[in-house]
Amino acid sequence: MKLAAAAVVGATQAAAAVYPRAASVDYNAAPPNLSTLDNGTLFDTWRPKAHVLPPSGKIGDPCMQYTDPKTGTFHIGFLHEGIAGATTDDLATYRDLREGGAPSIVAGDKNDPLAVFDGSVIPNGIGGNPTLLYTSVSYLPIHWSIPYTRGSETQSLAVSYDGGRNFTKLQQGPVIPNPPFAVNVTAFRDPYVFQNPKLDAASNSTKGTWYTAISGGVHESGPSQFLYRQYDSDFQYWEYLGQWWHEPTNTTWGNGDWAGGWGFNFEVGNIFSLDGEGYNLDGEIFVTLGTEGSLAPVTPQVTSIHDMLWVAGDVSNNGSIAFTPTMAGVLDWGLSGYAAAGKILPASSKAASKSGAPDRFISYVWLTGDEYEQAKTFPTAQQNWTGTLLFPRELNVQTISNVVDNALARETGSSWRVASADSGHVELKTMGINIARETRKALASGTSRVESGRTLNSSGLIPFKQSPESKYFMLTANISFPSSARTSDVKTGFQILSSGLENTNIYYQFSNESIIVDRTNTSAASKTTEGITAANEAGRLRLFDIAQDGVEKIETLALTIVVDNGVLEVYANGRFALSTWARSWYTNSTNISFFHDGAEKATVSDVTVSEGLFNAWPERK
Repeated sequence: MKLAAAAVVGATQAAAAVYPRAASVDYNAAPPNLSTLDNGTLFDTWRPKAHVLPPSGKIGDPCMQYTDPKTGTFHIGFLHEGIAGATTDDLATYRDLREGGAPSIVAGDKNDPLAVFDGSVIPNGIGGNPTLLYTSVSYLPIHWSIPYTRGSETQSLAVSYDGGRNFTKLQQGPVIPNPPFAVNVTAFRDPYVFQNPKLDAASNSTKGTWYTAISGGVHESGPSQFLYRQYDSDFQYWEYLGQWWHEPTNTTWGNGDWAGGWGFNFEVGNIFSLDGEGYNLDGEIFVTLGTEGSLAPVTPQVTSIHDMLWVAGDVSNNGSIAFTPTMAGVLDWGLSGYAAAGKILPASSKAASKSGAPDRFISYVWLTGDEYEQAKTFPTAQQNWTGTLLFPRELNVQTISNVVDNALARETGSSWRVASADSGHVELKTMGINIARETRKALASGTSRVESGRTLNSSGLIPFKQSPESKYFMLTANISFPSSARTSDVKTGFQILSSGLENTNIYYQFSNESIIVDRTNTSAASKTTEGITAANEAGRLRLFDIAQDGVEKIETLALTIVVDNGVLEVYANGRFALSTWARSWYTNSTNISFFHDGAEKATVSDVTVSEGLFNAWPERK
């Protein structure tokens, strides 16, 4: 969301200063109006320790990722007074590329006098060095709901000669100086560079050609991706191949239940290929993208509706290159989860060499801290940081086998497709979404305790025998339901971050096939301070009917809940993710209970709590 990005780029050094921390806050007493506290007072209150974020100040879109072919380390970048970044060799711990988290590239030159927006890196680019293709900004404001000023966004090059610490801009004009001729665009930004043999064949390109997809849309027409291909070996010229993907204004995939809306404008589109193991150059083509929508069906109205989606599709050439979706879903159901970006992490990388992982596509999602600048009353100065990136996710093609061939499996416009059918059963394919294996292992490396399972058959709470002592933990569990639960109003899950004054309920609800995060009573601070939302979060997950040992049963819900202070991430069944903020206030809000509501029973098993998490930034002071 580039109005927010512009704010990140334009932040002053004063805004990023570390304020002295007041010792007057009592987390055992009711919270005051937090906006009345001294600046910096709340710095540690909800700050995560196992996530990616700058030392202070605001973080924006993840971008500029790549694996350094010389060192094997993975580079993760993000908007922060330009584009700043860090490296990791294990997807758990990170090192700032520059002291104090300073940016590797900033605005202020001929091509980008006002801002540097998202960019993407060719690892072996000009002279064999990492080469960044990024959006250089000359005019603001930019938004899909207002007329577009031509020349606002161009695409320029920068090269790193020092391992990614600095990216030096080429002293020349933009390599893509304008949007397509005579197209009234809503936006023209976030170039993503990639290679794809299917696209080589469809476009009659030389094998190994680099392409870039630029996200945006067309006024009064709909969102689009504009496709270009490399024309010369030094990446100085890019040939326009057309709008390879376009959707009508504010429409949806299917009825919108499983993949949100296409909106008015596409942002941060990433293109890559997957198979069942992970990244595969010859695999099925996927796109992750953010969409900017509106409550109004046709007439643009600025709202905070942003969907973080994934799409699978086919490439064809019937006179022009076209990407046609075959299924679509949600990469993160959280209202503040957006702008995902990632890159290939090869098996030869340092992280994969340690873990034995295959080639993968690793994606990071931005968890905005201010709801896309809608929550303007949040006590930002008191906290002195805004937003974070979520845990790295490895994506693949997930196979769901032995699914009963019924209407649930055959629903059109869904986030899965029927890959094969035989004797009353089908095999389904969808996108697999999991915390990167190295990160998950690190999350489980703390003190782990097994909680006895329960069969829940009456509404209420059953406290854990031993709850965490802190607000840093991972909870994993399996929940099984009888077949009769499908037509019931049963809700089953957990109550976390609980005390006598606060709690957060996370549960599966059959009536709308959703995982709900009930934040009604999450934070006592939401009752004293504007800008701390208590809105519930929800995401859809279908539990299919599965044939197992000759018996048909509802698919087991495999749940992972990670609490990193104020950050909450929920994963399920290798294909669902929902992230949000859970800003509990009281020190003793650490209890966990089994949660059940409804007449149908549910069985909860394999319950493990790993407490402590890890420090993602061991070298930061």
